[in-house]
Amino acid sequence: MAEGRFLSGSTMGHVVRMTATGAMGITFVFLVDAAGLLWISQLGDPTLVAAIGFAFAIQFFSVSIAVGFMIAATAMMSRSIGRGDRGLARRQGGAATVIAAVIQACVALLVITQRHELVTLAGAEGETARLAARYLAITMPSLILMAVALTCSGALRAEGLGAQAMYVTLFSGLLLMVLDPILIVWMGLGLDGAAIGLFGFRICLVGLAIYYAVYRNDLIARPSVTDLAENMQPYLLIALPAIATQMSTPVGNYLLTIVMAPFGDDAVAAWAVVGRLTVVVFGGIFALAGAIGGIFGQNYGAGHMDRVRSTYRDALLFCLIYTLVAWAALYSATPYVILAFDLKGQGADILQAFTTVGVGAFIFIGALFVSNAAFNSLGKPGRSTLLNWLKDGALAWPLATWLTLYFGAIGVIFGQALAGVVMGIIAALWGWYFVSCLQAENEPPLDPALPRPYPNPDRYRRR
Repeated sequence: MAEGRFLSGSTMGHVVRMTATGAMGITFVFLVDAAGLLWISQLGDPTLVAAIGFAFAIQFFSVSIAVGFMIAATAMMSRSIGRGDRGLARRQGGAATVIAAVIQACVALLVITQRHELVTLAGAEGETARLAARYLAITMPSLILMAVALTCSGALRAEGLGAQAMYVTLFSGLLLMVLDPILIVWMGLGLDGAAIGLFGFRICLVGLAIYYAVYRNDLIARPSVTDLAENMQPYLLIALPAIATQMSTPVGNYLLTIVMAPFGDDAVAAWAVVGRLTVVVFGGIFALAGAIGGIFGQNYGAGHMDRVRSTYRDALLFCLIYTLVAWAALYSATPYVILAFDLKGQGADILQAFTTVGVGAFIFIGALFVSNAAFNSLGKPGRSTLLNWLKDGALAWPLATWLTLYFGAIGVIFGQALAGVVMGIIAALWGWYFVSCLQAENEPPLDPALPRPYPNPDRYRRR
């Protein structure tokens, strides 16, 4: 049985390689998404941009559920691969794909039936609310496809095939780049064109993901009823806390959108631009959290606790360097972004607050993502849930509300940044303490000249 790809070689090399491939794919998709928003903004109607902002805040929930399922699949399968049991990993992948698709279908149906109430609750009114609800009605069914695609992508990352996972998003993003200007501008479909393009993107996404994970690499087996019964409980034990962790971000974004809404469509439009810039510029940080899960999982499954610790350390270092470079680049580009998206008045002020203050907080938010990956992959997903909900639920909303009393709309940016700094520091320290104390129970020191065993990960404990 072939050894897992992450069980030897430089951990920093694995972190950089997996993050780079993940970042190229995810950043390109988000860049294309931002380009779609740019095409919408060129129509000269801020209501359309605001409608996408409200719809994005709601759709973010369902996307985060799919990401939670992907994280769980990566964690579960990478442990099995680290132990050398690839047959089990394949069965786990098949069960995870079916479970994710069924649950996401239920979520999509719920959002579609309640879309008008949800956009109203977010603060949208009149024509903006109607357009946001219409956008959700068109795009929500495609999230079922996205759930399958992300689970297959998780299988590729668990195996260490970062480049192929990148191809899935890269090629799909190229399709969306072509579709958006055709549908939005040339065919004159406007917001409907953006929604149709997103649906087409997700069809391409699931097709490529299945090709690479199932047909090319045979990482996912056709699930039987027995496979579903055996793997449902262990999968959901990882997936539910991971989903709860992922849900904190859209909840926080939703609450902050509510805080921003009273300042008008210009402010919400700028908030939508900030959201797109965040995922484009920090695609590497978002990719980092998903990329290192497989590295943690394989080495945990194989009993390589020293490599688990070095992976955590290297990921924090990578996060620091990446954020400093991105901060400098985005700060320099601020006037051009304001001009490109035609932001004026308080809209321009919001963007400038983000590029000068909000971006810097990602040094600490990235540390939170690294600790999330460690806790999710090493058997303590509930800790990730706690940390993220403290940031997005307990801190960001009240801080943003309070700071808007003094700074107006830009107080939302300041509140979000302050919450990220506080919880990022706590998460980084707690995560480091956790991986530093992790060891194999009653495991004698290993002779480096001898091959590593594949112990049962249930034997691991905290000192």
